[in-house]
Formats: sequence, C-alpha cells, structure tokens
Amino acid sequence: MKRTIHFIAGLPRSGSTLLCNLLAQNQRIQTTSTSGIINIVNLVHDEWKNIFGTVNHPAAAADRKRVIEGVMQDYFDEPGDDHGIVFDKSRGWLGQLWLAELALGRKAKVLVCVRDIRDVLASFEQLWRKNAGTWGQPQEQGYYLDWQTVEGRCDVLMRQDQVVGGAYHRIKTALSRGARDRMHFVEFEKMTANPRETIRAIYDFLGEPLFDHNFENVEQVTWEDDYMHGIPGLHKIRQKIEPVKPNWPRLLGNFANKYAPLNNLWRHAIDGYYMSTALSPQEQQSMLQGMTGPGLSAPV
Repeated sequence: MKRTIHFIAGLPRSGSTLLCNLLAQNQRIQTTSTSGIINIVNLVHDEWKNIFGTVNHPAAAADRKRVIEGVMQDYFDEPGDDHGIVFDKSRGWLGQLWLAELALGRKAKVLVCVRDIRDVLASFEQLWRKNAGTWGQPQEQGYYLDWQTVEGRCDVLMRQDQVVGGAYHRIKTALSRGARDRMHFVEFEKMTANPRETIRAIYDFLGEPLFDHNFENVEQVTWEDDYMHGIPGLHKIRQKIEPVKPNWPRLLGNFANKYAPLNNLWRHAIDGYYMSTALSPQEQQSMLQGMTGPGLSAPV
C-alpha cells in the first residue's frame, strides 16, 4: 500500500517525541523515532553517479528518481501494516527539503517543533546536571574548557555544528529559501497549554479529518536508544499534556536573555514575514549540502 509520507523536524527538546506519540493515537498514522531513511536516500542520490556514471542517456535522471521514490516507500511498507500516513522524524529534512520532494514526487509537509531557545538550552542543562556524575556528553571532551560553566555549555550547544544551533540554522535556511508553505510550526508552549487547538491546526495543515486525541494519557510507542545520543532520558515523555513553566530563569539566569531574539525566526514566519517561492535548480542543489550560509543571527 502506498503511504502518504510527511515529516517532523525542528528544534530538539521542543516536543517532537511527544507529538509523535500523540499523533500515533490515530490508527491511520504511523510515526517514527529519529529515522535513518534520510541518510539512505541521501546515499543513493550521492552514489548514483559513482555507480552509474558511465550511463549517459535521457532516462538516467528519471531512473534515479524512481529508485529514490521506491526506497522511501518500501522503507515503510511493512507486511500487515495498514497505516495510510507516515511521519518520518529527523531534524535533517529541513536542510534537504528538495531531496524529500524528489523522493515524494510532490511538495513536502513538515511539522516544525519549536520552543523558546532559552528553555531548549535549560532542558539540556537540566539533563546534564542530572547525569553529570554518571554519564558524560560528547561535547565535554571536544569543548572541555567551555563546558565548565553554564554559559559555556549554552554557547557550545548553539554552535552551528552542534545540536541546537544546527537545528536552528536548518529552520532559518528552509525559510530563507522559500519553503515556508511546506512548514507548519508547532510551538511547544502552545501545544502543552492548548493541545486541542494545536492538533486541530495540524490536521488543517495536512488536509486530513480531525481525530479525537486523548491528551490526558499519551502512551509512548516510539522509543530511542538515548545512550547512543549520549544523554539518558532524552526522549522520555510525560503521559499527560499540561502547561510547562519556563525553566530557564532558574537554571540559566539573566545571561540567557541574549538568546531571546532568536525566537523571532518562527514568530515572524507564523506572522507571514517569510514568503514561499519556487526553488531554482541551483538552490535545490545547494540544499543538499544542508547547513550552509552565514552564522546564526536573529531576525529583528
């Protein structure tokens, strides 16, 4: 059965795992943990010329597209599985939307989970403090001196080659390249305060009939090996969806206010600041490179 494939991306610590498990209550929807299919599709695309480089005929591009489409569909084609809709979760998709659309044969639809950057950093800080005596994060060796202070840890995480800064830059890149119409922003604060309205907006974006979700008891059905990520407890969710108070003032302090303007990126997008435009072939090819362009800067 051919499935309708969508994507979940965005910032870490912003409710993507919660959203996956909430959507999975709908029997028509399958959601994934952090997926590797993006790497598989990317590898097929990149290696095609190396493997079939001597084949130069008009159908070569069509052959590659057909194989990539087949890989994407077959990856989710499990025997006996009658889910009509699949959400593949990977922050990488926003950096390679053109590749997603090559695999789908249509415009992609991406649920982009976001949260106040200060609370994203505070959430990582809380996990680090909880596990510091028993489990070291990968950044501790690479940025030993910076990692000694809370300010340094936040600055490291906001680097473009690190988990928070890289995710932020992918959102920025997708918006700046005219992909706003592919993206539906799911704000963590609104999802936890008003999940019913949040889920209604998601179904409207997808063009799917609304499902009656249970926000009081969200069973966790997607699991990840958090030890592979280097942070135990990274993807464990709360069963009941309820408002979460900002934690950054207690954990980070006033210095974290320097990150507050970064939140304007998706707030401007939600307000219609970014326009959707068609991507040129050159822009499409550039998107394959993922994170490119200037350093992190805040919209004004």
